[in-house]
Amino acid sequence: MNKVYLSAAEALAGAVAKGQTIAVGGFGLSGIPEALIAALRDTGVNGLTCISNNAGVDGFGLGQLLETRQIKKMIASYVGENKEFARQFLADELELEFTPQGTLAEKLRAGGAGIPAFFTATGVGTVVAEGKEVREINGRQYVLEHALVPDVSLVKAQVADRSGNLIFRKTARNFNPDVARAGKLTIVEVEEVVENGDLDPDHIHLPGIFVHRIVVNANPEKRIEQRTVRSAAGG
Repeated sequence: MNKVYLSAAEALAGAVAKGQTIAVGGFGLSGIPEALIAALRDTGVNGLTCISNNAGVDGFGLGQLLETRQIKKMIASYVGENKEFARQFLADELELEFTPQGTLAEKLRAGGAGIPAFFTATGVGTVVAEGKEVREINGRQYVLEHALVPDVSLVKAQVADRSGNLIFRKTARNFNPDVARAGKLTIVEVEEVVENGDLDPDHIHLPGIFVHRIVVNANPEKRIEQRTVRSAAGG
């Protein structure tokens, strides 16, 4: 089986459409599928609901899709680092479903596991629980959260074989595995593709059953979100 496509544009062809819900892996700018996001921007599809821990930064990552007004709603847990995001939200031009980070991860994990909903204590008594069922279990209040099952998931991994078995690199193994499992159709951007059988089964982080399409981006930019250095004097 060979799931590798020649380009990010080809990998997205026939998969993305106006009004879809699209989940994107990454944490800040760590482990984001750079080439797939840029290719999604170039398709021009709009009216998107995007699920992601955050929305990139101005001009990079999902920030590119905000600049082109392709996103109508964000489901996210962090909304800093992006002035255009803030501007659109404060001007009521962008919908936001603000979700605690652990809850967001669990909503994606549940979606991939076929669990429709779950109860969590996170958010009880706050705006997060507004309009949701709250139930007492063993003397404690819990809020009902529904799973997320995006139409398309865009994911970044380090290595894949041609069948889609994946290895993630260090902190890029953040939201990416949960995003990959949750998607109805999962497209993965990798830096290297090897032949089937080359990966040690014990080293595989995500089996290829969850992966539908693969594209190689051998030299991603891997931009640093905020660079902090010491002064020359060591102060």
